[in-house]
Amino acid sequence: MASRRFLKRNLNNMVYDIVEECYVIQSLDAAKTEKADTIIDEAADFQDLMLEKINSSKTKADFRPLRDEIEDAAIDFINKLNALS
Repeated sequence: MASRRFLKRNLNNMVYDIVEECYVIQSLDAAKTEKADTIIDEAADFQDLMLEKINSSKTKADFRPLRDEIEDAAIDFINKLNALS
């Protein structure tokens, strides 16, 4: 069973990994800086949105759709990073 702390930790780790990968891409190819910045902004906005949803959840049953949404977003961000590379 997921907890609020576990969801937040996974979300923060996912966003950290995305931002870190964007910085690596930027350091390797300056031409991709603008696109990588867009992905960073999207990840930060997603993190803010999900933190609001996690904090407003009342029961553990509310966490399952949030966990699924985080996993789907992670796959989406990975696809965007792969397209950028």
